[in-house]
Amino acid sequence: MFLFTGLGNPGPKYAGNRHNIGFMAVDAIARRHRFSPWRRRFQGAACEGEIDGEKVLALLPETFMNESGRAVAEAQRFYKIALADIYAFHDELDLPAAKVRAKIGGGNAGHNGLRSITAQCGNEYGRVRLGIGHPGDKALVHNFVLSDFAKAERGWVEAVCDGCAELAGLLVTRRIDEFQSRFHLMLESRGFGTVKPPGG
Repeated sequence: MFLFTGLGNPGPKYAGNRHNIGFMAVDAIARRHRFSPWRRRFQGAACEGEIDGEKVLALLPETFMNESGRAVAEAQRFYKIALADIYAFHDELDLPAAKVRAKIGGGNAGHNGLRSITAQCGNEYGRVRLGIGHPGDKALVHNFVLSDFAKAERGWVEAVCDGCAELAGLLVTRRIDEFQSRFHLMLESRGFGTVKPPGG
C-alpha cells in the first residue's frame, strides 16, 4: 500500500492558505480516483482507493503542520507501509509558483511538516514539492504562507492539483522522473510555464 499525505493546517480558517496546497493536491487525487469517503482516522482525515492497480491511503493530518509526522507515523505503522511508498505533497517556497519537483529522500528545506515526518518516520520518503514562490523577504514568509491564494492565482493552483491527480499513477509505478517531466509539459500546455509572483 502507498500513503499519499497532504501537508497543511486543519480547519476552514486555513483551507485556502498557500501552506495548504498539499491538502488541496491530495484531495484532488482522492476525488479523481473515486476514493472512499473521508473519515476521521490516524489523527486526521483519511480515505482509500486504487490507482493503477495499487492500493493508496490518502491522509490529511489534523495535527497542525508542525506535528504532521505523528499522523503519518500512525498510518504507516497500522498498514506497515514502506518508507519509500510514502509521498508527502507540500508547499515549497524555494520553487517558483506552479513548478513541481518530486524525489525520494533529500532535505527538509526548513519545512516544519517534512521535519516532523522525518523525525517520526525517517528520511527516505517521497516528496512532491509544489512551488508557491517566495515573497522576496524572509521576514514576510510567515504571513505569506498563511495567507490565501489570490483570485488571480487560482488558475495555476487548480492546474497543479489536477496534474497531481492526473499523473499520480506515475508515483505508484515509481516513475518519478517521468512524473516530473510530464508535469512540466502539462503546465506549459495550459499556459502556466511561467507564473509571476503575487504582486509581480
